[in-house]
Amino acid sequence: SDITCDSFKISWDMQSGGRDQITHYFIDLNKKEDRSSHKVKHMDVPTKLVAKAVPLPMTVRGHWFLSPRTQYTVSVQTAVKQPDGEYVVSSWSEITEFCTADYSTVQLMQLLQKAEAIAGRMLPFTVFYRNQQEYFQPNRDAQRCQMLPSVKDNSGSHGSPISNKLEGIFFSCNTEFNTGKPPQDSPYGPYRFQVQADILFNHNTNMYFGDFYCMYTSYHYVILVLAPNGSKGDTFCKGRLPVLDRSNNGFLTFTKEDSGALSFHHAQDVILEVIYTEP
Repeated sequence: SDITCDSFKISWDMQSGGRDQITHYFIDLNKKEDRSSHKVKHMDVPTKLVAKAVPLPMTVRGHWFLSPRTQYTVSVQTAVKQPDGEYVVSSWSEITEFCTADYSTVQLMQLLQKAEAIAGRMLPFTVFYRNQQEYFQPNRDAQRCQMLPSVKDNSGSHGSPISNKLEGIFFSCNTEFNTGKPPQDSPYGPYRFQVQADILFNHNTNMYFGDFYCMYTSYHYVILVLAPNGSKGDTFCKGRLPVLDRSNNGFLTFTKEDSGALSFHHAQDVILEVIYTEP
């Protein structure tokens, strides 16, 4: 693609007569202001002088530290350096708007490697669980006790392909190392729903790495996606997210015991957020 999460390639028409005389390009690249946003706006990137003459189309990558999923505007101006050091410049080109893309598998693999480095040892667990506030209870009862999927919000890495796109039910599986059970308290609410691990995570489930981030604290979060093979969520994740070996990864595994039962383990040193795509 001509536009990725941190680069763009855009062409402008030029008159061929003076093209050979061009020595420099001025590039004006700005982050487009979102007037509906209350976030602190980054300062616009100032006009840059490219020190080396390059032919159009040209690719600008990394130099301006582009952010994923962000609207930008860009225009170009050509310049011819004179013997006295002054420049003869053209008028500015038309302004082009573009939006950078999500993280590719390259960036996600980099996050995956960072997460693996701090995941820590594996601890056993037996259930997935989620806590919620009381006001969710009537909605669940109205749907015959079925928990309805919701769209993943914007928390986590800004460029994660699943944010605002993937639907699912959110679960936790972390346990206290001294009891082997889920923690008694949760910031998400006092009401807890839990399900045996093998119902959601088994040989018919594909697992994907979705994100790795921190909340400016000592806690690090890893988002994993559990998608039944061939499901809508599985189709969405294929090609977008790194797939994980169910029995050999640093975050969430199951192995088959001699009795035929499955044994489950989770990483100790990261907080796992598990999205199950099919309710």
